[in-house]
Amino acid sequence: MAVNFEKLVLDLVTPLVIHPEDLLVKKFSEDENSITIQVLVNQEDLGRVIGKGGKIANAIRTISYAAASKQGKKIKIDIDSFE
Repeated sequence: MAVNFEKLVLDLVTPLVIHPEDLLVKKFSEDENSITIQVLVNQEDLGRVIGKGGKIANAIRTISYAAASKQGKKIKIDIDSFE
């Protein structure tokens, strides 16, 4: 069963942001072994998504890595703001 990684990351990040209208999750690249996901948020939400010491970002990555590894893939998630 294929996992929609964009939706997975979107579902994880949406509850964290104050400005969900500014949230963009896009699959940047994909090949046989790896996937790159770009997450863009409002500047005000960047700290909320990354978390203190990067703990929230690492938790999002850990969940995504687990889903990707079941399909034999590696996933890279880049988190940035629009500004």
